[in-house]
Amino acid sequence: MLNIAEGFERGGNREFRHFLAIAKGSVGEVRAALYIALDAALIDQEQFLSLRSLTDDVGRLIGGFIRYLTSTDFRGHKYRPNEEGPEESQ
Repeated sequence: MLNIAEGFERGGNREFRHFLAIAKGSVGEVRAALYIALDAALIDQEQFLSLRSLTDDVGRLIGGFIRYLTSTDFRGHKYRPNEEGPEESQ
């Protein structure tokens, strides 16, 4: 979530996509941690399957958002003329 927030605050489509890709990588890290937790008997199979399913959903959602941003002409709010960027609006 923090990577997504940071990317959004950059104000540009390219930067946002970059940070979304980092967030998608973090989903993979969480998924790997779930396997570690299962192997160490910190969670049971039912918990593992439920949480792994959530990571699959989040990964798909982030991937879909990246695809959308790649296909849109919108470049980001910092490129709009006569509008404040994220740093000026604070």
